Amino acid sequence: MTYKQGDRVALVHTTDTHTELKPDDEATVHRFDANLSMLYVSWDTGSTLSMLLDDGDEVRPA
Repeated sequence: MTYKQGDRVALVHTTDTHTELKPDDEATVHRFDANLSMLYVSWDTGSTLSMLLDDGDEVRPA
């Protein structure tokens, strides 16, 4: 899937065990690096945790 700046996404799952993000938390996309499958987002909660889509993190359209 391709993401563009301004897209809204919601968390399905993250492999980060230290985050306080929960499934269905929403974020705004800043950038998508297809080479790294890394999605840079700003979560509505204030977190800036990026999603590593090839490493088990998963989002869906919000």
